[in-house]
Amino acid sequence: GVFCMPLYIPYALTGTWHLGRSLCKLWLVMDYLMCTASVFNIVLISYDRFLSVTKAVSYRAQQGIMSSSAIKMVTIWVLAFLLYCPAILFWEHVAGHSVVAVDQCYAEFFNNWYFLLCASTLEFFVPLLLVTYFNVHIFHNIQRRQRRGSVQDCESPRSSSSLSWRFCGLPRPGASSPSSEAEDSVSSLTRSWRPAVVANGPSRTETSSTALKRNFSASFCSKTSSKLLRDKKIAKSLAIIVCVFAICWAPYSLLMIIRGACQGKCIHSSLYEATFWLLWINSSLNPFLYPLCHMRF
Repeated sequence: GVFCMPLYIPYALTGTWHLGRSLCKLWLVMDYLMCTASVFNIVLISYDRFLSVTKAVSYRAQQGIMSSSAIKMVTIWVLAFLLYCPAILFWEHVAGHSVVAVDQCYAEFFNNWYFLLCASTLEFFVPLLLVTYFNVHIFHNIQRRQRRGSVQDCESPRSSSSLSWRFCGLPRPGASSPSSEAEDSVSSLTRSWRPAVVANGPSRTETSSTALKRNFSASFCSKTSSKLLRDKKIAKSLAIIVCVFAICWAPYSLLMIIRGACQGKCIHSSLYEATFWLLWINSSLNPFLYPLCHMRF
């Protein structure tokens, strides 16, 4: 948005491109690349939050692997480049001629309906389906954990056999497997509250065991509740990003397909150009919206 809007304003006001064909190509490449990468990054963030909420143990195990995150980010930018940029740079050479006037600046495929349909599907509709899928599963996971927690409140267990399973809605073995975040909490807290050997008689051993149970239960409940609240905040923040993305991109994607089908005769140019600004505004807002999901973004 910061790069594309200043160059587009004079072009939109005068209707003429005065900066030459080379700068036009650069402007188009940057425009399509940045906007597409912005969409793909939303998918990547949604997938990252999906793993964080639904597969907490395996997700945390991979947090120290920097190469994995770097590969994902590089892949996003490579895919974003391949979607539009080769067509922008080489379309006229493959076709053998250019359909763009010397004093104009737009992509050669601007009115090619088949290319626009395929590109918009990969750029908007597929990402929209993916982020919707991830968000639905995140909300479903949070609701399931809330229902499970409401059935059995966090209370001190009455017997040692119920120590690891009766509080905070954690299911017993054999009934259903506990959630990954619950397993993670149990393993970490078990390490933290591992009892020492007591050699001063059964009464002190029993007292120590009872205190251990209370501390274990309180700590586990506190950690589980904190994780649930954090995941709910992540889900709400991610929903905001996805809604902004859908609102800003839907008009452009739909009008692009319709305009390509009718060769630009059924959509007024001013209406179509207005959708450009929605894309640039969305790309400009995303860097400020990403930290809502996670500070490391």
